Order: sequence, then structure tokens, then C-alpha cells
Amino acid sequence: MTIIRQPQSWEISESQVTSEAAYFNRRRLLKTLVGATLGASIMPIVGCEQSSESKKALATSLDTASLRPVDTNPVFAEVNRPITDELLAGRYNNFYEFGGNKSIWSKAQNLPTEDWKVEVTGLVNNPRIYDLDDLRKKFPLEERIYRFRCVEAWSMVLPWIGFPMKLLIAAVEPTSKAKFVRFTSFYDSKITPGPGFHVGSLPWPYTEGLRIEEMANELAFFAVGIYGHILPKQHGAPIRAVLPWKYGFKGAKSIVKVEFVATQPATYWNTIDSHEYGFEANVNPNKPHPRWSQATEKFISKGPDLSWEKLPTLPYNGYGEYVASLY
Repeated sequence: MTIIRQPQSWEISESQVTSEAAYFNRRRLLKTLVGATLGASIMPIVGCEQSSESKKALATSLDTASLRPVDTNPVFAEVNRPITDELLAGRYNNFYEFGGNKSIWSKAQNLPTEDWKVEVTGLVNNPRIYDLDDLRKKFPLEERIYRFRCVEAWSMVLPWIGFPMKLLIAAVEPTSKAKFVRFTSFYDSKITPGPGFHVGSLPWPYTEGLRIEEMANELAFFAVGIYGHILPKQHGAPIRAVLPWKYGFKGAKSIVKVEFVATQPATYWNTIDSHEYGFEANVNPNKPHPRWSQATEKFISKGPDLSWEKLPTLPYNGYGEYVASLY
């Protein structure tokens, strides 16, 4: 049977910027088009003209305190792609607690990061509440240059600073009953209102999860910095999860709690739409998103003007040698 599809009024070209309302309205309407492949063009990668004042404010937001000297881990120092421009990466972000478009960097500056605490709890022998000094001093920091792949089919290369998640596992000693871990992000409805257009009831706070074996993998990383500096707010300050073989939404930002649990935890996007956002969420070029192909990606590298090049998607985002045995 041939299906003739008429363009909808909410579809726009890549030369236009997606508003919050249009983005979330499109998500609701597209749920009626199960099985239709619309292509990644529905998530345009476009550059927005910035005033000199805006550019200065952006640069200021990224000018956090230095974390140097920190050694670059030689195992994760080369990915055969250039590192994405710092200013570009700092203004093209997903951070749904602050809105549904990519230009949330200015809104994210409202995030309160003073006196930050991370509670590690659940099925562990050594529950602990860490402050930022604890985290930075107890766990040796290193730089890792990782590929970053968004489920929306765009990608970057980013130089994170932080420590392997397996070090936290060793410190808190999960019990034999702990099979999963849940990450909970900061949420305060007065500070992090979410998108301006709500599709039903959104399951705040933002939560994500892993199997214990995934968290213990060498790649799994807690980032407290990027580009040699303390993590800026738009990147998920002061601590976020980085899981380079998975789609970016798995990397919970602004983490306030790490909880070891016995059963698979509910997570934000998986709760909203499990058909589109699986719990596992490994990068897989052979498994298309219900609305677009994952076989290729738009790699964002040059700056400061937003531009991209089309590249083939790599299984597990190119990290199969580290994680394929987990699956």
C-alpha cells in the first residue's frame, strides 16, 4: 500500500530555528505517525546570529575556574575527529530542565551550584554525601576526549575532565542486591521550569539509570569539567554523567543523588515515550529511531559559526571494543 504523506503545518526547514512550543507540539503530533520515517531534518542544525553582547555573555559563562594541570588519559586522547569549538559547544545544548530548544545556555545560568551536595545511597555498605571538594580531591581527575552522540542524530567531540564511575563504586561498596543505579538531577520548579509547552505531565525530576555492569565499565565517567575548566552550567554543572557509547540523553546533568537499587529504575525520557527512548539507548546505526535514521549523524566541529558534516554512525559510537561484551 502506498502512503501519500502531506507535510504538516508544524514542519519546518533546516533554515529555521525551532521554538520550544513548536518542538513539543511536534513531538505530540508525531506520536500518531508510528512507523513513519521523517528523517533527522526535523531537528535542524542552524546557526543563530548573535549580538556582540550575547557573544560576550556566552564567553563569560564558559570562563569558569581552571582545573589545570590535569593529565589527558592517553587511552582516550584521540578519536580521529577534531574537538568541537568551545564556544559552539557552549551554546548548542540540550538541558530540558531549562527549555526545549538548543539555545538554553543563558537560562541555565540560573542554576544554583553553591554548596552542592551529591548523596550516594541505596544498597551500599558505605552511603555518603559528597560535596564538590570531596569529589575533586578524593577521586583523581583526568581529561578524556570522547565522542558525543545525541539521539537526534547530531554529534560532537568533547574534552571532559572527571573520574571513572568505577571509583565511586569502589568507595561506596554496593551490596550483592544492587543491580542498577539511578541518577537524579537537580530540580526546582521555580528555577528549572522545563519546556514552555508541556506535553502531558512531565516526570520531574530528571532521572537516568544504568545496570551496575555498565556503571563499572571503563568508559563510564563523571565529568566535573570540560575544556580545562570547571563544568559550566549549560553543560550540566557541577557534575554530570558521560557515557560515550550511549545516546546523550542518558548522561544525567547536575546530579544530586546516585542511588543503587535492585530493579530497573524509571527514567525521564523512557517514561515519556519508551518506544522512542529505550532504557539501554546504545548508539546503533542499524536501529533507526521511529522518526529518523540513525545510520548517519551531523558532526558539529567548526566554530564559532554552527556548521556540520555528515558522517556514518559507528556502532556503540566507536567504543565497541570496550562495551560490546556487555550486550
